[in-house]
Amino acid sequence: MAAGTAATAGCLETLGLRTQSAWRDPPLVNDRPRAVYYPAVTEGMAMYGTRSVGPYTVALMYSYPHRFWNLDGSQTRKTVVESEDSVHLMTTIWDERSGIVIPVDAGLSAEIVQDGELVSQEVIYPMLSQRMGFHYGANFRLDGNGTYEARVSIGGTRMRRTGRFEEEFSDPMTATFEFTFDTAELYDLALRQLPEKQGERGAVEPMDMGMDVPVGRAPPKRALPGTRLGTKRSGDATFVVTAIRNTNGATRLAVFPRTPYNRIVLPFMSLSATVSRGGKRVFDGSLERTLDPDVGYHYSTAVEGIQPGDELEISVITPPQIARHDGYETAFIHMPPVEMIVPSSVTT
Repeated sequence: MAAGTAATAGCLETLGLRTQSAWRDPPLVNDRPRAVYYPAVTEGMAMYGTRSVGPYTVALMYSYPHRFWNLDGSQTRKTVVESEDSVHLMTTIWDERSGIVIPVDAGLSAEIVQDGELVSQEVIYPMLSQRMGFHYGANFRLDGNGTYEARVSIGGTRMRRTGRFEEEFSDPMTATFEFTFDTAELYDLALRQLPEKQGERGAVEPMDMGMDVPVGRAPPKRALPGTRLGTKRSGDATFVVTAIRNTNGATRLAVFPRTPYNRIVLPFMSLSATVSRGGKRVFDGSLERTLDPDVGYHYSTAVEGIQPGDELEISVITPPQIARHDGYETAFIHMPPVEMIVPSSVTT
């Protein structure tokens, strides 16, 4: 939890909440800002286990069923908890060696099977959560307490990959988990209420997952390669822009968007850039989604050099196409262009 955040915490019973109403209609902040904000309630989570499959390490976790908002273009659509929803299942997928969380643009889905019979099948949405960071999740219906098998299908990725990632993450894979669902264990998960901070700009710290599950943080600015051109905000996202000179002398313009406060990556955007020099446009093109083993997920393109005094504009064609939990659902949607002047200290 962020320093100074007044909170009350406990399981459902200790907070005086009924087991069903607590997640079907939890408190929602009134007058939410178009920015990242402290939610009224945050939920705990627990682990079902991890598996290694191909180049991926996959964790399966669970929490209370809860609402989230999907994004279609710039339009949000709230997904409510249905009466038959039993659990919110979450997966995080990462490269073990680097700890980099892998955004899978070909999608994920999961089948829940019991005694050889299909119980539930859902698309698992890429999501942002203040407690979970970047992950995949969905609400699932189960047939009561018991032992189940979850088959998580990973569609792979088609984005540009560099370094040792060039030949990785393209093939579909399936990770299989056996887990025991127990409503008593679910109801014992912690709920945290934020009566004083709720609605204010800010974010709680991502939770300690245990078992070394990463939350999808972008690298700090000082760790990025190349020459930093500037840092700007749009739609409450932070954009760090660098120019990277490759060993062959070519220059790549690289953009690293992340959430404020906790540096969680913002994947699945469409970005374009223009570079103007002396009133003349010298570059105008799109940025590629790029996955690198050293700096993770970012957006980049080749340019013919960047010079001091150049005018740089990064335009958001499509905001992050990612579902959001409370505290993120009003941010990263209306995103005006990011503009900066290349400083005089830059040489590329």
